[in-house]
Amino acid sequence: MAEADNAISLRRLDAHYIGMLEYAQAWELQKAYVKQIDQEEREQSLLLLQHPPTYTMGSDKHPEHLLLDEAQLKERGIALFQIDRGGDITYHGPGQLVGYPLLYLEAEGLDLHAYLRSLEQVIINWLSEYGIEAGRKPEYTGVWVGNLKIAAIGVKFNKARKRRGFITSHGFALNIKSGIAEEGFSGIIPCGIQQFGVTSFNDLTGLELSVEEAAKQLLPHFVSEFNCEMDLIKK
Repeated sequence: MAEADNAISLRRLDAHYIGMLEYAQAWELQKAYVKQIDQEEREQSLLLLQHPPTYTMGSDKHPEHLLLDEAQLKERGIALFQIDRGGDITYHGPGQLVGYPLLYLEAEGLDLHAYLRSLEQVIINWLSEYGIEAGRKPEYTGVWVGNLKIAAIGVKFNKARKRRGFITSHGFALNIKSGIAEEGFSGIIPCGIQQFGVTSFNDLTGLELSVEEAAKQLLPHFVSEFNCEMDLIKK
């Protein structure tokens, strides 16, 4: 009976590795998915992708944490978006695995902080496969290796219209490529945190892991943490 109960509780998930996608397109795609999931016209989903160089500023906005003016942004080819997730400013760019979970969370017994901790745990568990001891800093959201941040997390909980609960959007940004700290994060104070730095998987390990391969490896940890069932990752 216990096995049957567990099978019933599994969350059906569609996971897609999209590759490179402009930020505006990804944002509109998330909004469409949220509506469709609310209407029960689409399975809950996980979008895995990369963005061209982009700064996003969340609801906890501090314009002073952007260190570049409009001309400098244009010169460096970095887009800027004011968006509807929580958190401050962060960077997205090539060599970073961005994950957008679009999940329905029932209102009863909902713990929004536990959802954030679960996203962090997915990344922590994957990194542990490579002997990387990652963890949390109590005062900050995200995943850390010592005093260096390897993954940022910022989400939005969209109130469902047809059911009692929320559909998640936005998600995590996991640094894979070497040198990403210098390429994009040097133009901002990431999440408003001045005293700590940023790192990447390749910088920590010396391995040249592609973003797509990282997505494939991370996915089973997501499936396990969020109690999902799914087919193979789709393109």
